[in-house]
Amino acid sequence: MTHVVITGTGLYTPEHAIDNAALVAAFNAWVDSENEQHAGAIARGEREPLAHSSSEFIEKASGIKSRYVLDAAGILDPQRMRPKLPQRGNDEPSIQCEMATAAARQALAAAKVEAADIELVIVACSNLERAYPAMAVEVQQALGTSGYGFDMNVACSSATFALETAANAIASGSVKRALVVNPEICSAHLNFRDRDSHFIFGDACTAVVLENSAIAVADEQFEILGTRLVTQFSNAIRNNAGFLNRVTDSDPLALDKLFVQEGRRVFREVCPMVAKLITDHLASLELAGGDLKRMWLHQANRHMNDLIARKVLGYDPSETQAPIILDRYANTSSAGSIIAFHLHREALVEGDIGVICSFGAGYSAGSVVIRRL
Repeated sequence: MTHVVITGTGLYTPEHAIDNAALVAAFNAWVDSENEQHAGAIARGEREPLAHSSSEFIEKASGIKSRYVLDAAGILDPQRMRPKLPQRGNDEPSIQCEMATAAARQALAAAKVEAADIELVIVACSNLERAYPAMAVEVQQALGTSGYGFDMNVACSSATFALETAANAIASGSVKRALVVNPEICSAHLNFRDRDSHFIFGDACTAVVLENSAIAVADEQFEILGTRLVTQFSNAIRNNAGFLNRVTDSDPLALDKLFVQEGRRVFREVCPMVAKLITDHLASLELAGGDLKRMWLHQANRHMNDLIARKVLGYDPSETQAPIILDRYANTSSAGSIIAFHLHREALVEGDIGVICSFGAGYSAGSVVIRRL
């Protein structure tokens, strides 16, 4: 029987950081400008005044204190309030490819693997900067990997869905080594003028190397004991940007072409779905919540993670047992659970069991149960 192991991870963090205070200052400046511009309509009762945001509101609602982004100046300009990224020519590396290769090289070094030994590359993230050619094929060329590559989008669950796909490819014998990368530029599809969501996202990229255990030589290895995925259609998290916008005469700058969610509904519906996924998955492996030393959960909202972990474990998790990175990184979509795994696994010893779990739009959720070797 082929055993699949995770042998290396990598993390690309953009150089620009925005704390809540700076983000709120830009948002409130825009609000004041809008309210002043429409003062007459507001006075006549024809228009509701826009409300200020606050650092306290953001941290209480989400646990987020700051985020990393590819560009801060454009986001913090009240006249723009979106990143300003350079347009690149076809002969230049794409932005997501650069992010992916930076994270991938770290993961390859940790795994003690040469790029040419990778036979499968999966780029899995919530939004891709182009339709084709596949980003994974560009990453394949940039790194010098062999075999093939393809892209995958399951929103915030993309990483765990890609891990299962890569693990299955190795278990079947079609490849010996695979690379999963998650280049997330979430700031580019966030509405920074929406009080309820302007603080949610950040940018980052993660990478994971998976191998057949028989050939793995990394100092640190985690065996994949099992994977499980679930989807259930919902419009509660949605982004209507797509190639048909131009032929349906839809406004490409309309707000529905960005991230839109019904936050309370998502909380109410997703938390029990994810907790059930994990507990059922553990039971299928003859394990229980009490066997988990770590829960590396999707980093969208601290309250969601606390509730899910409490349902799975049966008690309130410690900071060590269910680590939080969203306070510093915000929601980095598919990269979040892998960032948590990358940064918070150092104290695990041989035999310790943990779960990587991501969840989000779709709805979708994925569980990857691993054991430290």
